[in-house]
Amino acid sequence: MTLLEHTGIEVPVICGAMYPCSNPELVAAASEAGGIGIVQPLSLIFVHGYDFREGLRHIRSLTSKPIGLNVLTEQSSQAYIKRMSNWLDISLEEGVRFFVTSLGNPRWVVDRVKPYGGVVYHDITLRKWAIKGAEAGVDGLICVNRRAGGHAGELGLEEMYDELKDLGLPLVAAGGLSTPEEFVKALAVGYDGVQMGTRFIATAECTAHDDYKRAIVEAQESDIVHTEKISGVPVAVINTPYVQKVGTKANWLARWMLRHPRLKHWMRALYSLLSLFKLKAASKKGSGYKDYWQAGKSVQGIQQVETVDDVISSYRNALNNVSSPT
Repeated sequence: MTLLEHTGIEVPVICGAMYPCSNPELVAAASEAGGIGIVQPLSLIFVHGYDFREGLRHIRSLTSKPIGLNVLTEQSSQAYIKRMSNWLDISLEEGVRFFVTSLGNPRWVVDRVKPYGGVVYHDITLRKWAIKGAEAGVDGLICVNRRAGGHAGELGLEEMYDELKDLGLPLVAAGGLSTPEEFVKALAVGYDGVQMGTRFIATAECTAHDDYKRAIVEAQESDIVHTEKISGVPVAVINTPYVQKVGTKANWLARWMLRHPRLKHWMRALYSLLSLFKLKAASKKGSGYKDYWQAGKSVQGIQQVETVDDVISSYRNALNNVSSPT
């Protein structure tokens, strides 16, 4: 089956889950426009202030079209795993059937949602993780390339497709995509669809601070750098004066602890907790704040803040023009 068949959407575009930028209105708008918005539970609860179930129901009040849920499967702590498992159960009760897993083995999510007819796509950056996802029974792969925002991959768009096409799963391109031309190119390469994040931050429905959106519009791809200061591993951000001031490298002790077989999970949990506060504040406050603004190299093609409907309509029109050349 294809991404469109798995999700029941009209345009093969996923509005990727983003902490802290996935506010309910953005998620709903992406689905209502014909793509699919993905709920990021930490963002829904800790940034936008919703009880998880009530947040899902609020999104449902804004659109009746399919939405998805991001499930972080990393085994960082038993308390977190229990909480994530509970959110998954609630989402199934509320009718969610599309799930995007990341940062761990997706087997338990696959096993949990399959009896409900659920579909799981797994975020990957390398072939070895794609194989593990396939072995766990996922239905598709979201292929995060080196132009992505957040935790970017190592391979390019075409290179990644060539490495994974033999696995026989639908592949979704993620990274460096914002324009209709780039959308069409990804599909021409062979991808089933695209996932975008940065493009959707610079929309009217996203509640990120206007300074953040303006920084995306004004940035060039050369302004995107990778910093270890947020999570301990490289994260793509806009190279603001604050990033330049504090540098982009974690200190030697943090690097050693992140590689230690017994300490790495604790360090990742600590970094994750700290990053929640850093990214939440930076997205909500203006440029006078300590700016950590996540973004990918797709900033190159983003010229203005638009509505989500206008963004997705431009992809629909581009796809129709390719399908029916004049």
